[in-house]
Amino acid sequence: MTYIQLINLSSIIKTIKILIVVFIFVPNLFANNKIQKDKKIIINTLEAHKDRLIEISDNIWEAAEPALLEFKSSKYLSDYAEENGFRVKKGVAEIPTAFVAEYGSGRPIIGILGEFDANPGISQKKQPIKEPLIKGAAGHGCGHNLFGTGSLGAAIAIKEMIESGKISGTIRFYGTPAEETIFAKVWMVRAGLFDDLDLCMDWHPGDEIEASTQSSKALVDFRLRFYGDAAHASGDPWNGNSAVDAMELYTTGLNYYREHIKPTARIHYDIEKAGDVVNVVPEYAQIWTRLRENDKENVNILYERAKKIAEAASMMANVDYDMQLISGIYEIIPNRFGAGIIQNNFEILGEIDYTDSEINYANTILKESGKELKGLDGTLKPLRPTLPAQGGSTDVGDVSQVVPVVRLRTTTAAKDGPWHSWAVVACTGMSIGHKGMIYASKALAMTMLDFYNNPKLIDGVKKEFLVRKGDRVYKPQIPPGPPKLID
Repeated sequence: MTYIQLINLSSIIKTIKILIVVFIFVPNLFANNKIQKDKKIIINTLEAHKDRLIEISDNIWEAAEPALLEFKSSKYLSDYAEENGFRVKKGVAEIPTAFVAEYGSGRPIIGILGEFDANPGISQKKQPIKEPLIKGAAGHGCGHNLFGTGSLGAAIAIKEMIESGKISGTIRFYGTPAEETIFAKVWMVRAGLFDDLDLCMDWHPGDEIEASTQSSKALVDFRLRFYGDAAHASGDPWNGNSAVDAMELYTTGLNYYREHIKPTARIHYDIEKAGDVVNVVPEYAQIWTRLRENDKENVNILYERAKKIAEAASMMANVDYDMQLISGIYEIIPNRFGAGIIQNNFEILGEIDYTDSEINYANTILKESGKELKGLDGTLKPLRPTLPAQGGSTDVGDVSQVVPVVRLRTTTAAKDGPWHSWAVVACTGMSIGHKGMIYASKALAMTMLDFYNNPKLIDGVKKEFLVRKGDRVYKPQIPPGPPKLID
C-alpha cells in the first residue's frame, strides 16, 4: 500500500468515526419541530433586549476602534454584562481590553466568544454609496460590532434561564479583542482561560445563514527589519549597503518560492518602510509577512523556508537583519455534530425577511462595488460537506484546539459583496446588520439551551472534537509577554 493510500485510508477511518458519533449521540430530541416552551422564552427575552443590543452595537460601530485600542467598545459590553448581573473580570491575559463575564455555578460550563475590533482605514457612512464617515479612520468591515453584542445577548438570555431555575450550570462570555491583526485569543488560550469549558459557542457575520462545518487557514505573522549603511547614492555608493536591496532580494526569494508551494498555501507581505529619499543609500527597511496554510504543521514548513530566504537576502546585500514573530494561529477544528444542533434551531427560527428598502440598499452597494445584484440572502441552507480550508483565518482556531467550538454565521451584509470593505461597514450599522445579529443571538442561545438540557449533546460534541484532534499537541505560537500594538 502506498503512502498516499495510507493517508486516504486514515482520512476515511476518521470520517467514519465522526459519522458514528453523529448518528449514535444525536437523540430523537429534535423529531418534533415545534418551538419548545423554553425556546419561546429565549426568543421573547432577546426581543425584550433587542433595542438595547442594537444601541450597544451601534455605539461600537460609531467608536470603530482597531486592535488593542477598543477601550470604549470593551466598556460598552462589560458594563452591560455587569448591569445584567454577570461577574466581570477585566484586563485578563494582561490585555487591557479583554474581559470575561460569568454567571451561574457548576457544570456544564459553556463559553461564548465576542469580538469587537474594527478594520483600519475603511470608515464609511451608513449609506449605500461609498463615502467615509471619517477619512482614514477604521470601520466595522467584518461586523465585529454585531459579533460581540450578539454573543452577549445570547449569554444574557441563558443567564436569565439559569436565574429563573429552568436550567443549571455556568455561562461565560469572553470579550476577545484584536482579532483582525494581533489575534489576542491566542494569549487568552495561553493564559488558560478556556481550559475548564465543556464547549464554546461562536458566530460570525456573513452574507448567508450557515451552521458552520468548515475549517480555516492557519497562519504565522512576522516582521523583518534590515539594517544597512547610508551613503550618497551617487557620490560614494560603494560606501553604502542598502537595506532596501536586502528587502527586495527577500521578496524576490519569496515570489520564486511561490512556484514550489502547495495550492493551499498563501504568501502575503506589506512593505512598511523602504528608505526615505532617492539620493541616499537606505539604511533601514521593514516588511511584514504573513504565511498561510491549511494547518499549522504546513505553515511552519513555509516559515522555516522564509527564515532561510531572509538570511540569504541579508548576506547578499551585506546587511544585518532581525526577525520578530508577531503571532501565529491554528486552523479551526470544525464540529459537525454541533452544527447539526444549530441547524435544527435555524429551522425553528426560519428565514430572515427583508424589506424592499433593505434589498435595494444592498443592491446599490453591489452596483457601486461592480458586483452582480444579488440583494440579501436570508434563506436556510442544508449543512455543507466539510472541505479543505479556504478563505481567511481566525484566532478562534486556537480556542478550537483546546475545547470544542460550535459555530454559525448569519446574514449581515449584501450577498457576495466585498468583505473587509466599506460595503460591509455600510450594512453593519443599520437594519440589515441588526437583523442578522438578533437572529444569531436567538440561534446561539437556543442551541446553548439544548446543551444545558441534554448532557448527551455535550458528549457528542466532545467525542467528535477528540476524533478530529487526534494526538496532535497544541503549542501557542506567540512571543513572550502580552500582545503589543503593531507600530
